[in-house]
Amino acid sequence: MSLPEPLRRRLSSFSRTVFTDSHRTPPQYPGDRADNEIVSSLPLQMSLYFNVYYFPFWWLSAVVMLHQKYPELSDYYKFILVTIMILASLIEVIRLYLGYMGNLLEKVPELAGFWLLSLLLQLPVILFLLFNEGLKIQPLERAVHIIFALFLTFQVVAAFVTLKRMVNKLATHFRLNEFDQLEKHPVPDYYSLGKEERAVSMAGRGLC
Repeated sequence: MSLPEPLRRRLSSFSRTVFTDSHRTPPQYPGDRADNEIVSSLPLQMSLYFNVYYFPFWWLSAVVMLHQKYPELSDYYKFILVTIMILASLIEVIRLYLGYMGNLLEKVPELAGFWLLSLLLQLPVILFLLFNEGLKIQPLERAVHIIFALFLTFQVVAAFVTLKRMVNKLATHFRLNEFDQLEKHPVPDYYSLGKEERAVSMAGRGLC
């Protein structure tokens, strides 16, 4: 299972635009290769591992608390909470899958999708559940939401750093491949041709 190709291309383009370090100095010699460099993040992977086990506990606690306070909520908040629980559950499954695929296999589009889902969808949802007092937040809810928010905050930062490293590695690899192609298929010496043409031109002007 992988992302659709059009979505992968869009995420790759987004990653190159956002995470490429324009101030990074490219390698000066072909021997300065980093093809075997591992750019996956161990702290991010550990966070994802513990997140996988924590999410069922968070979901069960949130559902139990929702069941207890459901009669006291207004119809407006009942609809919002049920919708949020469904969406958050679906997003979390997709998010963790993309995080594992992107980090372990060093796939930029998948990790970029994980980062966007964490930053733009899941983190705002958890913060809404944590700080909206109209939801009649229970102590257990507040505790599990705080832990979940810490997981998400750390993963957003770690994924951002890892994405920058991955994108810069790909950019370096691309430049080195271009250098190899130039070594195998050298182009004509345009500067020498330019000098000869200028010499002919200057000689013609002298004859005139």
